[in-house]
Amino acid sequence: MVSRFIAVALFFMSALLPGMAFAQAQQTVFAAASLTDAIRQVNDLWVARGNAPFGFSFAASSTLVRQIEQGADASIFISADERWMDWAQERNLIVTETRVSPIGNRLVLVAPKDSTLSVELTKETDIAALLGEGNRLATGDPQHVPVGNYARQALTWLGQWDTIEPRLARADNVRSALLLVERGEAPLGIVYETDAAVSQGVRIVGVFPKESHAPVTYPFAVVTKADGPEARKLIGFLTGGEAQAVYGRLGFTKP
Repeated sequence: MVSRFIAVALFFMSALLPGMAFAQAQQTVFAAASLTDAIRQVNDLWVARGNAPFGFSFAASSTLVRQIEQGADASIFISADERWMDWAQERNLIVTETRVSPIGNRLVLVAPKDSTLSVELTKETDIAALLGEGNRLATGDPQHVPVGNYARQALTWLGQWDTIEPRLARADNVRSALLLVERGEAPLGIVYETDAAVSQGVRIVGVFPKESHAPVTYPFAVVTKADGPEARKLIGFLTGGEAQAVYGRLGFTKP
């Protein structure tokens, strides 16, 4: 009875207000946590161009893609590595032809802002000694968080993974790892350069050599079930010139 009443009411509203446009469902961007500030700023530009604001959800790439697999209402997926976008593509969760990787990042070692440490990260660097006895190194969980996987690659290249792995403070995403260092709960952390740049509580004390890990790239793609003109328009903006200027200003690199 209630549903019939609503249907009748909508019919009369459309008749009385023929020019009225009913709002479309809001689009939602599922993005890696390291893109939090950037995507919020791009949303502001999107709205300034006369578009309705899009929603966003920030978390570890692995968490987001599994939510999409389970039916979460996402229009665009942005991963912090190619691995999880591959995972989505293999399961037909994204529209392959829309996939593009327009930006990258750097992997850095951070310490609390009052630290005086500065180190050149080479195969001679003793990170365990830098940590000090009984302390842990904060980063994402290497099992499922992209920054943690990059950290594992870098530490392996340094020849120190076996020593450091038991001493990891494994966070759910890069922002959580950053917070551990900001609070002084970990004396060192491995995060992305852009996350360190927006933090008031840490400083970069070393940059990992490019050859120590796979390139840090961010693939963007339209989610299959949301594909259509609106989603295509949105991903075009997210990867276009105005958005690229935002990413560049915040420290993201070209792949």
